[in-house]
Amino acid sequence: MSETRPPLPPFTRETAVQKVRGAEDAWNSCNPERVSLAYTPDSNWRNRSEFIRGRAEIVAFLTRKWAKELDYRLIKELWAFAENRIAVRFAYEWHDDSGNWFRSYGNENWEFAENGLMRRRLASINDLSIKDADGAAARQSRQPFRAGFVTVQSPAALCNAQWRHRRRTRDRHFLIVHVGRPAPARSSMSMRFVAGSR
Repeated sequence: MSETRPPLPPFTRETAVQKVRGAEDAWNSCNPERVSLAYTPDSNWRNRSEFIRGRAEIVAFLTRKWAKELDYRLIKELWAFAENRIAVRFAYEWHDDSGNWFRSYGNENWEFAENGLMRRRLASINDLSIKDADGAAARQSRQPFRAGFVTVQSPAALCNAQWRHRRRTRDRHFLIVHVGRPAPARSSMSMRFVAGSR
């Protein structure tokens, strides 16, 4: 029996978001074998400047990646979709074995086979070094977020705050985020973002 990975193309906004959420969850598991099963056996990748073909190479690549990128945490967001293609933007944080923290930003273009497996993935990624204080602030809280007012300690924490909120609530509501200290409801310090796909 041939492999299938619903939802299948052509995609609607709802099913495209399902694909993005499924990929986000799989990649956050940091399990190369699990991630590889979402791709066709002969899937073609370009990841940064590296070219990868097939599941065995995907597993080898991801094994190397997560041996280097420790405490990896990822957000993916739907950017656009049409027929059997999806465009995604993403950000993730990680540190190396010396304790240096980074945030990596990127865009992916995905193309799917009729059975819902991804046959082509093109990823462009840029890395930004994060000061230790910002990285610590981004990771310090483990309390659940809710739609409304929340406080984070620095701009570096915004990405992580969004990730934690979505993991806890799976909603699409606006958050009002205050940077550095609690602020009144009408403060100019507030920043808005959507916790989920736009």
